[in-house]
Amino acid sequence: MHVHKLSHFVSIVYSSQQNNNKRAIICTMKSKLFDWLNNKRYLDLDTLQWTLPLFLAVTAIVFELVEHIGEGEILDLGFISEIIIFGFMGPIIIAFVIVWMRQLFIAEKQAIAKVYILNRELEAKVVERTAALEQRNAELDKANHELQKLDEMKSEFVSLVSHELRAPLTALNGGLEIALQSAENLPPAARRTLEAMIDESARLTQFVQTILDVSRLEAGRFTFNLGPVAVSPILYRSVEVVLGTRRKIKWSLPAEIPPVWADEIYYEQIIRNLLRNADKYSPPELLIEINVHVKVSNVIVEVADHGAGIPPEMQEKVFDRFQRGHNGESAPPGWGLGLYFAKKLTEAQGGTLILHSPHWTKTDAPGSSFLIAMPIASGEPNESGHA
Repeated sequence: MHVHKLSHFVSIVYSSQQNNNKRAIICTMKSKLFDWLNNKRYLDLDTLQWTLPLFLAVTAIVFELVEHIGEGEILDLGFISEIIIFGFMGPIIIAFVIVWMRQLFIAEKQAIAKVYILNRELEAKVVERTAALEQRNAELDKANHELQKLDEMKSEFVSLVSHELRAPLTALNGGLEIALQSAENLPPAARRTLEAMIDESARLTQFVQTILDVSRLEAGRFTFNLGPVAVSPILYRSVEVVLGTRRKIKWSLPAEIPPVWADEIYYEQIIRNLLRNADKYSPPELLIEINVHVKVSNVIVEVADHGAGIPPEMQEKVFDRFQRGHNGESAPPGWGLGLYFAKKLTEAQGGTLILHSPHWTKTDAPGSSFLIAMPIASGEPNESGHA
């Protein structure tokens, strides 16, 4: 039984294979026949435009002659008209149609040839442009790696120099403070000089520390101790340290401000940088406004001044390194790192820093406002974050 089924299956497979072979042979014969006819030009319109009209003319004349000779009606009007219509006019019209088709065929062949040439040229250009693009990408990738390496070397160099400068500056600040404590017997001019040296040394120390912090932040080695931070004490302390009593402050604080989730030290650093910026770029007789807005998920601290404002083309650049809102000899002293560092610190703690300028409708003093939005603390335990 099994042998019978196996033999039946083998016969079916063999028959199917034979049918497939027959189909392949028929397709091959058809293809060869068409190629033979085409190569022998039996289907060429050059030959067909003469042979077909001539064949039709001869056939029509012979048919008419046989028909009319049998009826004894030769050279009458009907015979002549039929010869003219079927023997001459019909084949001539067909000849014109074939000539028209031949011209169309020639135009099509020329168009196909042009398209083929254009396609080959396009392919060659695509290959050429692709190779050039790959070479350019490789060059750009190499240049990018070199720039990254140079940037890393620059950051390491700046960090190393800043670190080496901090130690002698610390010793210098300590010596100047000791000298100032015993400067009662110094002449007034010498005492003023000593106080100026202390101020400049402190400013240089702060600059070096900022450079170190920026380098560590960019290198991802900056550590944050995140936790709930009370906003009001930070604001009052920052104003006292940065501005003291020499600037008028307009406060607009709600009765209750929820704590924000941030690092207390660096959150205060952000506020101080914005206060210093407002102090530098606004006239000393005009007040600085500090507003606090409590939203659903964050607390927004706004520091607004009555200065000259920041032009639109500079509003994105002021957050870059070593970029300043105003340049020139009349510009206030600075390094162009305060806003850059403030924005980086804000974003590293999950907040946002936004600039609005002009802030006021006054054309002479449009001013600017910086808004710091930090998330509200929701009872998370203290944790450390790395930038």
